[in-house]
Order: sequence, then structure tokens, then C-alpha cells
Amino acid sequence: MKNIKLLCLAFVLISTSTFGQTAKQKRAERQFNNFSFVKAIDTYEKLIDTSFNKYYAMRQLGDAYIMLRQPGNALPIYAQVVQQPNVPSEYYLYYAQTLRANGQYEASKEWMKKYRDAGNQEDIRVKNFFKNEDLASGIFNARVKNYLKKMDFNTKFNDFGAVKLNDNVVFTSSRDEGVSVKRLYAWDGQPLLDMYQTPMEGASNNTTKKLEGDVNTIQHDGPATFSADGTKMYFSRNNYTNNTKISSDKGVMLVGIYSAELVDGKWTNVKASNLNNANYMVYHPSLSTDGKKLYFASDMPGGFGGTDIYVSDVNADGSLGTPKNLGNVVNAEGNESFPFIHSEEGTLYFSSDDHVGAGLLDIFAAVKDQNDNIVNVINLGEPINSEKDDFAYYLSPNGLEGFISSNRKGGIGGDDIYAFTRIPPLTLKGRIFDAINGEPIAGAKVVLARKNGEEIAYFITEADGAYEHLIDRDSEFVLKGSKAKYHDVQKEFNSFGLEKERELIVDLNLPMSPIEDVVILADLETIYFDLDKSNIRPDAAIELDKVVALMNRYPGMVIRLESHTDSRADDKYNIGLSNRRAKSTYNYIISKGIDSKRIPKYEGFGETQLVNKCSNGVPCTEEKNIS
Repeated sequence: MKNIKLLCLAFVLISTSTFGQTAKQKRAERQFNNFSFVKAIDTYEKLIDTSFNKYYAMRQLGDAYIMLRQPGNALPIYAQVVQQPNVPSEYYLYYAQTLRANGQYEASKEWMKKYRDAGNQEDIRVKNFFKNEDLASGIFNARVKNYLKKMDFNTKFNDFGAVKLNDNVVFTSSRDEGVSVKRLYAWDGQPLLDMYQTPMEGASNNTTKKLEGDVNTIQHDGPATFSADGTKMYFSRNNYTNNTKISSDKGVMLVGIYSAELVDGKWTNVKASNLNNANYMVYHPSLSTDGKKLYFASDMPGGFGGTDIYVSDVNADGSLGTPKNLGNVVNAEGNESFPFIHSEEGTLYFSSDDHVGAGLLDIFAAVKDQNDNIVNVINLGEPINSEKDDFAYYLSPNGLEGFISSNRKGGIGGDDIYAFTRIPPLTLKGRIFDAINGEPIAGAKVVLARKNGEEIAYFITEADGAYEHLIDRDSEFVLKGSKAKYHDVQKEFNSFGLEKERELIVDLNLPMSPIEDVVILADLETIYFDLDKSNIRPDAAIELDKVVALMNRYPGMVIRLESHTDSRADDKYNIGLSNRRAKSTYNYIISKGIDSKRIPKYEGFGETQLVNKCSNGVPCTEEKNIS
């Protein structure tokens, strides 16, 4: 005698809930490129939990931990990443350097060899591997590119410290030769500094004029920072108040921070800050967007080196609170100066002549952890930095353009102002649509790979057939699209010569193909188990192999398993028996290579859903028990 095992299967294609994961991935990319690595980690982890684009999200997660100077957290992530099929070979390098950072030197050498042997023999990083390489800066600078141009209002003198104020550029310059009494700075023989402005559009020396009001004096004035509404200014100035010099114990007039207000188009009500001191410098102010914190540089006693970066609260009465040194991650033994706090993510940028860089003064960005502590600094790389002095970084609120100052080769004067466009990786956009009727195709899988076969990521098309991802510039790629009932499609493209573009559109046609509809196991025979047994019989294996074949044919198919018994034996025993049979069926299918995630549920119902009328206490023949 045999008990009945009914197998019920439900088929679903890839859920439309994955569409929301694409937006989540875009958010993670934006957070990564704006130095918000703590937020990016949280978003990537959520993507990994959903298994959406898991390989790509794991790579990004490891990179974000490196940015936060957490090689211990990055190590197990990279250990999985380097096992991914078709992983980009640079992750062998990242893993090697992370192993080294965790003291695993022999393993580090082995993975460095694998990186070298993956076609990277000429990579300078192979030769410099055992030097103190800055892995975080290297990873970040491989993603974000900047394009520079000299401004038309530069002169043969020093021009620097440009910031945007409404529709104008405000900057500092030593260009003033026209005063009746020429005052020259003994340090470089140039006139003393004043603050100027020029319109953003059509800026030139002819459109440039001094700021009006009381902020320019016969001493050094500038550079400046402004409140979000443009009505208050903090600026550097020699300690000179009420036409009186304030000199140090050594007879030198140092620099302090002053404030001014915009009244009827003129900067007036100039006040010296309470932090100024005749015996040390307080200068290069940068005001937070909410106006509550002022960042600045100073060589006041108690620092880590020459000049350090500090922050003070701006009190309600306008005074500045006790300065807080930003610590030895930012401040080294040399000189840190020209802080700039960005409005969007609150990222601190600054210049240093001590951190590992390309030249003298280089520009860096500070990275904060989840507790708002600065844990790492990232060198912004070329062309922002050069072999000369690079400083006075300013980034617009949209995070896409700004200014730097530099005395690099090719300039007009001593220090010159350069505008830059900060271009993140190119945005790849496209659609998949039916070539027969032109309708968009939702739920198609799009795989993005490099031309050499290294898989970068995959995405699922939205309801309008759209997909989107960030890609490197100046590279070659392959897109592969697939969906049930359609022939696979493949398209090669590249991102060369797209310095000014922010988007690249690549559409994929998926011609309709007459692939037959899925028949939900119409030819599946009833699956039987021996009485009181849960092992898969040979005749049941034949039927289950049909399920396996169908699932292999349709990779998006998901099934649910349900097992039932007749009423013989007691209720509790039959629940346990049916659960064992469901588990046995589940184990058989996944033993054939089917991913366990495609069988999210298997369950035994015992005799609770009888298909005959033979319930407890109802006499039944053997034929009815197996019908």
C-alpha cells in the first residue's frame, strides 16, 4: 500500500521588487563618490542582503571599508571578491595590499603575483608594491576625473582663493599696482593682497573689481568665506584694527580672522575675531552651510606640526568658541592649511605639505566614520594636484565644479586660479525593447562586462525597459541582455572621447522569438512514496527530473514545494511525515544543481488538505486511499 504525495509548484519570474534595487544602487554610487562611505556601506549591505547585483556590491563594499581605513573589515570581503568569476584583476591588487595591511605578508605576495600574471606586468604598482602605497587614494582616483582650465582673470601676480558668491567669483590677488604708495610684501616682492570679484559669465580682468566697503586695507586681506545667504563674510587679514598694527613679541604683524556684513552692497562692520592672537596665526576660514561652525588653520600652541586645521563653534553673539584641533589623521608634522567644508555632505578638504602626495602642497579630502570621527584622508590626485603647490580647494554645492589655486608650470603668474569640472564615472543609460512591436521589456537581465570578459555588474530593467549604471571613461564594454521568450542579445560599445558628456545611451533590441509558453508541469505524473517512507523512489525521480530540466531552461523560475498525506496514522505523525517528504524532494532538486534560493519554501501539510473524502473515522478502501 502506498501513501499519496502531491507536489504543487508555483512559478514566478524575477519579481518587480528588484526594480527598486536599481535606485538603491544609484544612491550607493552617489554616496561613494561624495566621500559618504559610511552611508554607502549601509546601502551596499542592503543590496547584498537582497542578492541584487551581489558581486558588484561586494566589490564596492570592500572599497568603502578601505576608504574608511578599515582593512580588517575589507579583508573578508575582498577574500570573497577575488573568487568571483570574471572579477576585474585590480581586485587581486587590492586584496594583496589589504592582506599586507593585516600582516599576512606571504599571502600578500602570492596575490600580487596573480595580479602581475593577469596581464599587469607593466603596471607601476607592481614595481612599487612594497612601498607605502596609498590604496584608498588610488581606488578613489581611478573612479573620479577632473578637468582643469585656467581662468581669464589671472595676472602675472598672485591670484588664489576663488569661491563662488551668487553669480560672482570672489578671490584674493596681489595685482594692485595702482595705489599711490606702492606697498610690497617682503616675502615675494609683490604688492599686498586684496579681495576682488568678477562675474561668473564672461570673467576677465576687465570685469574684475575690488570688493566694495571696508574689507580691503593697506595690509594683506583675504581669502574669504561667506554665509549661505551671502550677507556675512569671514576673511584673513594682517592683525590691523582701527588703523593700528598689532605685532607679535618679535615685532611681526601676523594674520587673524575678521568678519564683515553686507550692507547696501558694501562690506562693512568689520570686526576682529576673539581667536586672534598677536603671537600666532589664525587664518584661512571656511564657514559651514548652517553658519554654526568655522574651520580655519593656525599655528597656535598645542598642535601637531606647523599649522593645523581647527574648528570652532559660531556662538549666537558672533563670537567663536574654543578651537578644537581636528586630530592627527588630518594634521601631520608639517603644515595643513586652506580648509574648505563642503555644503552637501560636510566633507572637509584641505591642503598639506606632509601627507603622501604628488608635490609640495597637495589637496586632500577627509573621510569620516559612523561616529563622525575623521579616520582617513584621500589625496585628490592629478590633475587637481601637481608637483608644485596646490591649495584653496572650493567645490560648488552640486559637487560638480569648483576652483583650485596652484603655482604649477604653465601658469601666468605666481599663483593662478583654475576652474575644474569634477566628473564622476560616466552614467550608462539604455532601454531594452521589443523589436517587433517597439514595446519596452520589463524584467530583462542586462549584464555589463569589460571587453576582456571581466563582469562588472548586472541589472534588471524597469517597467519602461530602462537600465542604468556608472561606468569608467575611456574603456571598452560588452552588454548582454536576456529574458525568457526572447533571443539573447549582445552589443559592444566604448566610452572613449566623452570628456564632456555625463551620460552614454546604449539601447538593446531584443527581437521576439517564438519560444513556447511555459507549461506548468502539465505532464508531471503524481509522485508516490512508499508507506511510512520519505526517500525518493526511482519513478518519482523521473518526474522530478522534469522539474529540474524546466528550471534549467528558465533561469528566472522559482518554485514552492508542498507535500500531503492521506489520513492513515495520527495527525501529528502525518505532519512530520509530509515535512520529511517535502525536505527529501527539496534535497533531490538542489542536488541536481538548482540554486536553493529558487525554492524559497517547502512545507508538509499532513492530512489537512485531503483530496479524497477519507478523513479520520471514515472507512475507505485501498483504492480510495491512493486515488
